[in-house]
Amino acid sequence: MSTTIPFPALLEPEAERLLQGRGQSVRLPAGERAFRSGDACSAYLWVTSGIVRVQIVTESGRERVLYRVGPGDSCVLTTSCLFGHEPYAAEGLCETDVTAVAIPVATFRDLLGISVAFREIVLSDYARRVGDLLLMLDLSMSRHIANRLAALLLQRGGVEPLGATHQELAIELGSAREVISRALKDFERRGLVSLARGRIAITDRSGLQKLADV
Repeated sequence: MSTTIPFPALLEPEAERLLQGRGQSVRLPAGERAFRSGDACSAYLWVTSGIVRVQIVTESGRERVLYRVGPGDSCVLTTSCLFGHEPYAAEGLCETDVTAVAIPVATFRDLLGISVAFREIVLSDYARRVGDLLLMLDLSMSRHIANRLAALLLQRGGVEPLGATHQELAIELGSAREVISRALKDFERRGLVSLARGRIAITDRSGLQKLADV
């Protein structure tokens, strides 16, 4: 197992043997769906490499990103489905090639029953991820799209131009492409960014930061 998984170093011997014996390595290519809305949850997944984007599709057909799962993370929706015996209410799309450890449902429940350490790991990660999700929802509801877009560009953009289309940014922020395009044009007019086809270069990071902090 990958060293990014905290289980083996912390688990009781019996729990570690159970995990090592029944845990399965999973590999998914970029673009593959790790799960779809309505699917039954068959395993507890712990990502060891790559990124899974968890999103919902609104009634209007727009995709709304809820959160991403990266190395060392578990999926809060998966944990919720396992606890509540419910199917997935969203989909997980692999943004990159992904490797993960899958713990079958029966093994997951056995580990919860016999291992204090496993319960603490699962519940603390679940609480952290729920907190992150609630913060994201709060920001989404309370902040103007321009402020949220500025924050997203700062988060994802570095020295090199950001490779993202206006549609991809709209999906990320739960908005329409036209709204994002207008905001980016305004950013360019104000000298905050430079736009090219599929590329966005930050030209005034401090100015974007002031806008993001509003």
